[in-house]
Amino acid sequence: MGRDNQAKDRQLRRKETKESRRASYARILIVTEGSKTEPLYLEEIRAAHQLHSANVAVQPGQMGTAPIQVVQYAQHLFEEGDLHRGIRPKSFDQVYAVFDRDDHDSYFNALDLAQALDGKLRNENRQLVSFKAIASIPSFELWLLLHHEDVHAPIRRDEVMARLRQHIPGYEKGTGGAFAITRSRLEVATQRAQALAAKFNAHTAPEPFTALHELVMQLTTLRG
Repeated sequence: MGRDNQAKDRQLRRKETKESRRASYARILIVTEGSKTEPLYLEEIRAAHQLHSANVAVQPGQMGTAPIQVVQYAQHLFEEGDLHRGIRPKSFDQVYAVFDRDDHDSYFNALDLAQALDGKLRNENRQLVSFKAIASIPSFELWLLLHHEDVHAPIRRDEVMARLRQHIPGYEKGTGGAFAITRSRLEVATQRAQALAAKFNAHTAPEPFTALHELVMQLTTLRG
């Protein structure tokens, strides 16, 4: 009987230690427009920096790929959770919706909705939650291209892909490995994205812009 109690005590201590480790840094929910490219890239960062999946959840949108649908699903997932995906309702401190400008009709509506939700939702601890749009103009691949070259003028999605393949031969969306390939140049990409953000923003399309450096910096420094 004594040994049974000792075993239960050990299990309880392990659980408490695990929960303490999960709560030691911000809990982040990320919902992406893409079903492969962006989730794979962000999951690579999570794994590389040993961020617990209970603290950093990356989910493709389930309501459609239009930017407004990405933001709406991020709100829904935060509020309602999805136990099949291991996500409890209102169990995050920060929510990010990741999407591209492309030619989406709902792009600006999505930006407005994300802004309207920022600081308005509360988590299970009754704390106000940060809700941010992480937009890229024209596409996610601009962020990868900035690891290799500077971009100052408006650029089409197909041109971004063509120029990126000059640096990463054979690059295709959804193949994975993008973070491993580019991480040695993360600092220069961040500087270039910050320089663009000093001149442009998510509303100044078609000028090149990406807020991905903000999310990547958050993830790579999360454990401080």
